[in-house]
Amino acid sequence: MKSTLIATMLALSLLSMNVFAHGDDGHAKADDKQEGHAAPMGVPGDASKVVKTIEIDMNDAMRFTPATISIKRGETVKFVVKNTGQVKHEIVLGSILELKEHAALMIKFPEMEHSDPNQVSVEPGKTGELIWQFNKAGTFDFACLQPGHFEAGMRGNIVVK
Repeated sequence: MKSTLIATMLALSLLSMNVFAHGDDGHAKADDKQEGHAAPMGVPGDASKVVKTIEIDMNDAMRFTPATISIKRGETVKFVVKNTGQVKHEIVLGSILELKEHAALMIKFPEMEHSDPNQVSVEPGKTGELIWQFNKAGTFDFACLQPGHFEAGMRGNIVVK
């Protein structure tokens, strides 16, 4: 009985520590849509508001086709991303600094998985989709952050006018 009580107390204390330690940092708030990755270029898009679809090919030559994309400010774009290569590729939207930092992390932790709205990972022979609303003008970046792919030149840019 005493060991059951101790085990129960330990389990409850661990659960409560996890709840209190987490805070609100991981919870999205309605007004926080622009915070986080790729926020300077826009926000995750609403599929019902897509005005333009752009097809992008990713391949084992470590290139995106097209590598430069032009978009009008305010447009919600659906990227249809096809991996015609034999290895996993991804497209991640962000500033060049964010992408460089994340690429370095991917080399250290190659099994790291993503689920951010500014990226999509695609297995060989498969197709993925990414919907984004570009609400700021400027030139922005995208890249494949699979280990070694960014360093091999697998990146491009988006010009928003």
